[in-house]
Amino acid sequence: MSDHDSTPLEQVLDLLVYAPVGLALTARDNLPDLVAKGRERLTDQMSLARLVGQFAVKHGQTEAGKRVDKARRAAEERLAAHGGEASPSTAAPTRPASAGSTSSVPPQPTPPTPRPSGPGPVRMANGQAPGEAGTVEMLGAASPPTRPTASLLAIPGYDALAASQVVQRLAGLSADELEAVRIYESVTRGRKTILSKIAQQQTN
Repeated sequence: MSDHDSTPLEQVLDLLVYAPVGLALTARDNLPDLVAKGRERLTDQMSLARLVGQFAVKHGQTEAGKRVDKARRAAEERLAAHGGEASPSTAAPTRPASAGSTSSVPPQPTPPTPRPSGPGPVRMANGQAPGEAGTVEMLGAASPPTRPTASLLAIPGYDALAASQVVQRLAGLSADELEAVRIYESVTRGRKTILSKIAQQQTN
């Protein structure tokens, strides 16, 4: 009997009874595949976020080290300039004692060398100089991006390239760069030609 010949009662049974039962059976049969696919996608995204975070921390350490070294050199030069200048009132002449005098005038004390007015060497709250082990604390925790980006890949203009063009550029990449491309491609377009070529190079 065709769908046009079915009675309203049979149509209600199909919609409310048979369809949900069939959907439940299908979901039960495909559940392992769905779980595996979700686990693979989440693992790739976490790996890419970890790589991006490591890159951001290294870049921040380099920039902070340069700025701290520059500030330290400027402070040392200013300190040396102030310490090398001779003040005309630094030493007061000692008054000679007369022959018939019973008391002598004590020599005037030498005033201390003035401290420079500029900032001294930069130090953090824990006593460590930035650029050492405490540099990461000065910068703050790097927040990894919530979604992958192609700007960090070793292949310029990745999103605009076809799969054949990407495959041609994989030969000169290092192991870390290949892994970054594999993760990005897995969580975005998932082109099998590129993923297969990367897997082949990683096993060689």
